[in-house]
Amino acid sequence: MPLLETRALNKHFGGLHVTADVDFAVAEGEVHCLIGPNGAGKSTLFRLILGEHAPSSGSIHFAGEDITGLKPFQRIHRGISVKFQVPGIFKTLSVRQNLEIALQHHHGRESLDGEIDRLLAFLKLEQARSQPAGDLSHGQKQWLEIGMAVSLKPRLLLLDEPTAGMSEEETRATGDMICRLNRQGTTVLAVEHDMTFVRQVADQVTVLHQGRVFAQGSMDEIVSDERVTAIYLGQGHAHAS
Repeated sequence: MPLLETRALNKHFGGLHVTADVDFAVAEGEVHCLIGPNGAGKSTLFRLILGEHAPSSGSIHFAGEDITGLKPFQRIHRGISVKFQVPGIFKTLSVRQNLEIALQHHHGRESLDGEIDRLLAFLKLEQARSQPAGDLSHGQKQWLEIGMAVSLKPRLLLLDEPTAGMSEEETRATGDMICRLNRQGTTVLAVEHDMTFVRQVADQVTVLHQGRVFAQGSMDEIVSDERVTAIYLGQGHAHAS
């Protein structure tokens, strides 16, 4: 049974059919990347999964339960966590305080400090623990938010363009982080444009085009699919090297 599954999922905004009969599944334990040209419906599908949009028809299932009618916070309680493209950190608070806020409801005082230290090391932010989060580099802010999202120990982590605006070095470090999280048992679904990152992390890739599932498979299968190259990889902003 897939960990996450959508069945015949549709979303209309007025006369615009943004998500069209999407049958999509993420297996437990995999890193699954969602790619496609701008306007393909990736962000809408992401928000349907999170519960920010209600589908026009179809259903969403998580861990065998129909969650179509659940609110976002109820989905989070079920084990779904999210990191959006724009970091939602507390800029005036220190890095450590940001993690403490994320963790405080899930740990007693005796285990809280150890968990914060573990996350700081995982995120490579030990040296920045006392800095205001607003002073971090762009990449470090993204890492801090990933840390806040995984502090909930989710079964499924949703990432919305996690490497947007990052340098090549930061992008590679983010990929390493995602792979380590995955080895620790977190299933990951990422919406991403950077094909180098997708190649680094993805077990499976789904291509959306005009709101529909256009292709699905391993990265090698996707890159060698001439139809995908025509609609997406040939656009110049993405490269498959």
